[in-house]
Amino acid sequence: MLTLDKIYHAAFVLKDVARKTDLIEAPRLSKDCQLYLKTENLQVTGSFKVRGAYYKISQLSKEESDKGVIACSAGNHAQGVALAATRRGIKSIVCMPDGAPIMKVENTKNLGAEVCLVPGTYDDAHDKAVELQEETGMTFIHPYDDEQVIAGQGTIGLEILDQLPDVDAVIVPVGGGGLISGVAFAIKSLKPDVKVYGVQAEGAPSMYRSLHEHKYQTLSAVSTFADGIQVKTPGELTYKLCEEYVDDIVTVTEDETAAAILSLMENQKLVAEGAGAVPVAAALFHKLPIEGKKVVCLVSGGNIDVNILNRVITRGLVMSGRKANLTIALEDKPGQLQQVADIVSRCGSNVVSVLHDGSDPNMPISSCFLKLTLETRDNAQIEQIRQELTKAGFQLVAERV
Repeated sequence: MLTLDKIYHAAFVLKDVARKTDLIEAPRLSKDCQLYLKTENLQVTGSFKVRGAYYKISQLSKEESDKGVIACSAGNHAQGVALAATRRGIKSIVCMPDGAPIMKVENTKNLGAEVCLVPGTYDDAHDKAVELQEETGMTFIHPYDDEQVIAGQGTIGLEILDQLPDVDAVIVPVGGGGLISGVAFAIKSLKPDVKVYGVQAEGAPSMYRSLHEHKYQTLSAVSTFADGIQVKTPGELTYKLCEEYVDDIVTVTEDETAAAILSLMENQKLVAEGAGAVPVAAALFHKLPIEGKKVVCLVSGGNIDVNILNRVITRGLVMSGRKANLTIALEDKPGQLQQVADIVSRCGSNVVSVLHDGSDPNMPISSCFLKLTLETRDNAQIEQIRQELTKAGFQLVAERV
């Protein structure tokens, strides 16, 4: 049974292992509330997961330790298990989905674990890990549905209350529910009036649906670039804890998450992965009743694949009106391109790419498409450019794509 004493014990065990991450005020992110960031993206291994994994492994018997441990993970739990097992001289095998970010796979290997890549999603990796555990007799370290793992994650709740005693609300990312279960239990046990909210990706709302429909359930499919919370089935224990201690769970879109990652980079000089940015997305896009409150967003991890990061930044720029793609139908005659360029320049925008396409079979022979990519200040500037082009007689075929 999860108790506050167990979470305090986990904090004691972790004091020389896990970093007490900074709580940073972030006034530039939101004008509606007093926003703070709990920077678990700066944790050892780049994620909060080391807390739960290390505490669980530290409590194994000698017999269990001698047999080794096995885990399944999209990446962050993998690194936590690898670090904890290696530090304690224990063999570890981690099953990971074959689509896991390369950086997370390599880091897990570098931390001393044997990695088994499994085709499919996290849930497929879980099934493979269970199969291997039955074959080998190793101890299975569940990424979220385990009392000791939850206790380890709950140490973050203790730290938040210590760092900001008058906090009004804490916003936490939710995948399987281990993090929010531990944080909510710790906070509600000590300060029941503090609100604890969860956030899931719109394409992977397993806990959101379970709580809102009051029925534990498994999704048939999930889809999100926030791989750390791409979970079809929430934990049974975590579901019960969330029902009792979590005030509400909301969802955010992929574009909102991308915009939050970009905002964290620009305004706070922090790199967050998708799962780590969803609490900030919920705050930025007004998903929760936090106006005028002291709010902590738990940035759970920063292990984002650099290949994905470029695409995420591009989507974030489009979402925030900092980048626009315009397609204009032109008559193919001299002076048209210059006229368009003059309008764009006069509106204060910058052209970063131009494609003059006369090959589209749907266009008259004497016409063409002019496709522009623009750097812009905001959505208002994009609308101004659109209006000025229309006023000058140009036909806009497509706006932001």
